[in-house]
Amino acid sequence: MRLVLAEDHALLRAGLTQLLEGNGFTVVAAVDDADALDTALKDPDVDAAVLDVRLPPTQTDEGLRAAIEVRRQRPGFPVMVLSQYVEHLYARELLASGEGAVGYLLKNRVSDVGEFVDAVRRVVAGGTVLDPEVVATVMAKQQPLDRLSAREREVLALMAQGRSNATIAERLVVTEKAVAKHINSIFTKLDLPPDSDDHRRVRAVLAWLRL
Repeated sequence: MRLVLAEDHALLRAGLTQLLEGNGFTVVAAVDDADALDTALKDPDVDAAVLDVRLPPTQTDEGLRAAIEVRRQRPGFPVMVLSQYVEHLYARELLASGEGAVGYLLKNRVSDVGEFVDAVRRVVAGGTVLDPEVVATVMAKQQPLDRLSAREREVLALMAQGRSNATIAERLVVTEKAVAKHINSIFTKLDLPPDSDDHRRVRAVLAWLRL
């Protein structure tokens, strides 16, 4: 799997490169500014990107805008955003296509290397992995989906983090059968037609986050 990495802090960029390559990824370009990122993403052989939100020259939203543009040109292109900030407007736009293959994690909340690598793999495979704080920030900006019960919203928030049914059951201290029942109810209430469960999980999360 060929990745582009965009991070302007040299030590973190070097560390992430070593971590990703040590876990089976190939980092074909490790860049530190918006122009270099735009150039790297034009390579048709690149499979995915791991990038920061704020890059030179302005240190505002260059990374997210580059992610949105590459997904406009290559729908479903996997992007893992690794940032110190939740940029609500662009996070919403990044999720708006409903195609999945998106991750948004906060640097200061990534405490387990293995979970981070697994999250990148899930995004590359077409999943959606969102930090709970990202979920909370986006949800706070929108009206709640009144059709969902409080427990269904809890289940959906954990689904947004890319958690399996078994993990959700453990977190909520319920059975996997109960989790499956809640998820089926979520699919029904969000008017998601029959499809593969993985695909519907992504679509349910995106429906929840979309304004």
